[in-house]
Amino acid sequence: TNGTPNRSSKGNNWTEGRSCVRYKCGLLNTIQDVLRQRPNWVEVKDDGEWDFNWCDVGWLRENFGHTYMEEHVRINHFRNHYELTRKNLMVKNLKRYQKNLERDMGRVEASRCDFFPCTFALPSEYHLFVEEFNRSPGSTWIMKPVAKSQGKGIFLFRKLKDIMDWKKVTYIYFNEELLVNRTDKNGHSDGTRSEEQKDFAQVENYVAQRYIEKPYLINGRKFDLRVYVLVTSYVPLKAWLYRDGFARFSGTRFSLSSIDDKYMHLTNVSVQKTAPDYDPEKGCKWQMQQLRRYLTAKHGREMVETLFKEMDNIFVRSLQSVQKVIINDKHCFELYGYDILLDQNLKPWLIEVNASPSHTPSSQEDYEMKCRLLEDTLNVVDMEGRLTGKEKRVGGYDLMWNDGPVYREDVNLQTSGSLCFTANTHLGNLTVPLMQMSWGNSSSHFGAKKKSDNGAKVYLRIQL
Repeated sequence: TNGTPNRSSKGNNWTEGRSCVRYKCGLLNTIQDVLRQRPNWVEVKDDGEWDFNWCDVGWLRENFGHTYMEEHVRINHFRNHYELTRKNLMVKNLKRYQKNLERDMGRVEASRCDFFPCTFALPSEYHLFVEEFNRSPGSTWIMKPVAKSQGKGIFLFRKLKDIMDWKKVTYIYFNEELLVNRTDKNGHSDGTRSEEQKDFAQVENYVAQRYIEKPYLINGRKFDLRVYVLVTSYVPLKAWLYRDGFARFSGTRFSLSSIDDKYMHLTNVSVQKTAPDYDPEKGCKWQMQQLRRYLTAKHGREMVETLFKEMDNIFVRSLQSVQKVIINDKHCFELYGYDILLDQNLKPWLIEVNASPSHTPSSQEDYEMKCRLLEDTLNVVDMEGRLTGKEKRVGGYDLMWNDGPVYREDVNLQTSGSLCFTANTHLGNLTVPLMQMSWGNSSSHFGAKKKSDNGAKVYLRIQL
């Protein structure tokens, strides 16, 4: 060989000649704690050479194209992650994917993508939006800036006069300069910058989305789900689903009589914690297994299993919708935070996908869950080269898709031990405490994972 570092399916050969993993971290929250506690990982500052980089998307945008990365190097975003994580592009890609499915596979298959609310990009699709708006007068819509998070800039509306600012402005980009697209009386664009550009530029790109007017409520309160999906490759697609997650509750009882109350309609923790009556000790979250247990007790196991299968469908289809447009790069992985809303019929709706899900804890329990999530993420990325590449489970992660669906073998006790194949997903099914599986030093963690393989068939039958 020529001495170039090489990553094989059996692990990282480059680690054999190194005593440590050099990491760079641009965030000051839970991920920094997890990286610092990881054995034989050493932080590098400023311009030092690194093997692993947990960066924010701003650093990626400014540096990715100018950074040479050797074979073994890993970074926590794909270059154009925004194809899934910007609200307008996510919907654009899902609509195209659904249209192609209908053309190639038929309407029934395309209907499997009916999991996102009717959405329009503004100002570019303003007139299409108005046509839809007029079909159901009096209905509620929600406006969201395409590239902001934590509930910033969001508002609900029922009247067109509330969004007049988005009516007639369209943007064109020329050599990365923003031009206002003005038209003459014949509808021809002059392609020049107008004096009003400065004012127009303040009209931010938004999406207008049909509001879910009848969400599923618990104790009269609205909530959404945060689910974590780790993608380690887009070609072929390889995706892992984390078993734990949480429901985020509004602190105010839900009603459509007041559409201006952000504490009632927005479940973001960053919004809820500013409420006058917010109790930081009590918080506004349920762990996913707590929610699954509640729903099972109320609606029965069969209905809840159908719900969670429909959520699996959302994760896979949404990733497939961007598979051909994401720039696949063996150096990249992505930990996505999916936001799912349930309606009163227990139908899950995809609200958005986050490229930088918050790892800032809202409680001690939340901190411990996020530490486990991030530690397990590092174990799947496997800088140390410990994995064989054939694992279906690593800590709290289950391999959900590996260039095709991944199944687990369940022993069906009612049919004398015959095998039936079900999806290898266990969201909210924590029958063995994850703390035992994922906490502590790396060697005991990997030992726990391997021991669990022998008892998997029995373990999988014991569900909440």
